[in-house]
Amino acid sequence: MKLTLSDEQARFAATLHDLLDASDVPAASRAWATGDPAPGRAVWRRLADAGVAALAVPEKWGGLDASPADLAVACEELGHHAVPGPVTETVAAVPALLAALGRPATERWLPALASGDAIATLAAPPWLPYAVDADASDLVLVASPGGAVRAGVVGTALASVDPARRLFQVHDGASIGDLSRDALGRALDLGALACSAHLLGAGRALLETAVGYAKQRTQFGSAIGRFQAVKHALADVAVGLEFARPLVYAAAVTLAPRDVSAAKVACAGAAHRAARAALQVHGAIGYTEEYGLGQWLTRVRALISAWGTSSEHRTRVLATLSAPAEPWS
Repeated sequence: MKLTLSDEQARFAATLHDLLDASDVPAASRAWATGDPAPGRAVWRRLADAGVAALAVPEKWGGLDASPADLAVACEELGHHAVPGPVTETVAAVPALLAALGRPATERWLPALASGDAIATLAAPPWLPYAVDADASDLVLVASPGGAVRAGVVGTALASVDPARRLFQVHDGASIGDLSRDALGRALDLGALACSAHLLGAGRALLETAVGYAKQRTQFGSAIGRFQAVKHALADVAVGLEFARPLVYAAAVTLAPRDVSAAKVACAGAAHRAARAALQVHGAIGYTEEYGLGQWLTRVRALISAWGTSSEHRTRVLATLSAPAEPWS
């Protein structure tokens, strides 16, 4: 089992990094948080041109039918740059749901998702009780535990710790189709995998920002990065992220429930450690909106509990140690 990136995947990640670096994602995130999705949709269009939106879409619907590992590579970079919008839903879970449903849902929506003309979101109670950015999405779905998939009717907006990741209640609309429990479980596990990669990328960004600031900030006439306590804290973050990455790519190979849950737990813990260390290194300036560290701090805090909490995923891992677990049970 290969747990490192191929040369092609490394080049893909570098291409996405450069694209997002040149796209002023922080400004798009600020606009998204105020209810203006236009700059964020422009970023999504550029990502679609690079093939990101088509990764999980089958070739016959205009997609790339890429592997889950390729999807994880993309989602890590999207998390690294804090791209706004329903990332996990649009690039992973919803394409998997629609592809499993078959016609007529696929005829309308999968080509639109692959081309970047549409973004989508999903609620799947009890694991996903609310839909992210439903007001800015072209397609809103609700999936029940039994496998029924319906169009979502957007309801009340709810407060979110991440202003650029708004939550909405959604109600059942017209029926779109029915899935087997296995098909639904695979789509949700693909979403949890993408969320894990997103957390991994956000943790990387926090570590890089903290290391850069530790080289600049001085106390007692010396850069704080020279202090042992700071070095050890940042080293612990780096170790946590490097230990989490192989779990993500192992889960991408198997898509087994236990492996996906292990990856989500590891990435959530590593990203949380990165957020704490980054805030401690930055001190008071890290709390300010102008500095921009908050775009990753709030994203990490929101994603830790998204797509299943760490407690829920640990329970699923434990269940599979003695007997095969039901998907998302």
